[in-house]
Amino acid sequence: MPAKDSPHSHRSARQPRQRVLGAAIIAVLLIAAGVIYVVTGNDHEPSAVASSTSAHPHDHHGDPAGTPAASAPAGGAAAVTAGGAGGVDVYAHARAGMFSPVVRNDPAYVYVPNLADGTVSVIDQKTMKIIDTFATGRQPQHVVPSWDLRTLWVNNNAGNSLSPIDPSTGRLAGPAVPVADPYNLYFTPDGRYAMVIAEANHDIDFRDPRTMELRHSLDVGTECAGVNHVDFAPDGSYAIATCEFAGRLVKVDLVHQTVVGYLDLGRQAAPQDIKIDPAGRVWYVADMNSDGVHLLNGDTFTRIGFVHTGPETHGLYPSRDGRFLYVANRGGQMESMSVPFPHAGQNGSVSVISFATRAVVANWPIPGGGTPDMGNVNADGTRLWLSGRRSNEVYVFDTGGTGGSDPSAGRLLTRIPVGHEPHGLTVWPQPGRYSLGHTGIMR
Repeated sequence: MPAKDSPHSHRSARQPRQRVLGAAIIAVLLIAAGVIYVVTGNDHEPSAVASSTSAHPHDHHGDPAGTPAASAPAGGAAAVTAGGAGGVDVYAHARAGMFSPVVRNDPAYVYVPNLADGTVSVIDQKTMKIIDTFATGRQPQHVVPSWDLRTLWVNNNAGNSLSPIDPSTGRLAGPAVPVADPYNLYFTPDGRYAMVIAEANHDIDFRDPRTMELRHSLDVGTECAGVNHVDFAPDGSYAIATCEFAGRLVKVDLVHQTVVGYLDLGRQAAPQDIKIDPAGRVWYVADMNSDGVHLLNGDTFTRIGFVHTGPETHGLYPSRDGRFLYVANRGGQMESMSVPFPHAGQNGSVSVISFATRAVVANWPIPGGGTPDMGNVNADGTRLWLSGRRSNEVYVFDTGGTGGSDPSAGRLLTRIPVGHEPHGLTVWPQPGRYSLGHTGIMR
């Protein structure tokens, strides 16, 4: 989300096999018919309306089957395709201590992109001190772990490039790679594609996950103005992205790299981060204008509820034990309904939602005020690290025990001054077999 004074800084489980197959067949038939379902409605009571608008894939879309695949994740193909309502746990391979051999010896650092400075600050997790700061490119938005866990990509949004960091050393690994409008970066669950979220261009660019060579550019249109954050279905068949400036979500068929449809969250909505629950059933969507999270059924692409959390709701991160969702409330009040929806204020906090009850079970204030934004939990889940976007600092929260087992004991531990407008920081290393991107969506 853009800072108040930087209008362009945002750009500048297991499902039954029949159900998955049925959903895939329906999606293919809908796309073949050229139908996109657009759901419209007021803030919390959407209604369905059909539209004949179709997706607009660019002419250079190649055959996905013809693209060289990345090496399969540990556990084999079943790790990507298995899912279901009976016993699925999306985060089962990202529990405390479940390190891939390739990250086990990486130093425990936090990488903070300072958007207004064009730099990344490196913090030692143990001492909580900055040990290095280096230049990357203009307006670095997020630091993103690659699918194979061997590179941390700095998204230089206005610099139109990705800077590689070697996580084994904590230093830049080479020159920046030219990439158009890289606001955010994700990877398909099978590891075959990087997905560069080109917000200003209204595109999701499917690229080679290592070279970043363009394979196919998916135009999500002005219907998804402000495309920014993404999460993935347990079986890897589709993704859902947020459309901040349009107040919508977009569902993307990952097999065919096409738009399935849009879901309108309401006239005043400004959706931010998005995360799926461990059971793979309910999706949580942060809405900074509505001060809470929408609940979504991803398969039917319908809104099923709303949970109020706090002002300017922004980032979403599951606890290491998979029981809770940490919700960063950036703490501002909306000053204008004009894009990019400027907010002012520092009444920030972290709300903790129970995945079991879908209710807030704890709230962690920031004494004296703050603006928590993006980040992640550490490897054992005892600490939640968040950038303070308008406060030029990083917050470290005690989550209340190993894996975040007791949210009632959670509290702010410390705040660390960094550069100007810190945004999507990454805590590294993370448990998991592979990364789906952003600040570490691990599977």
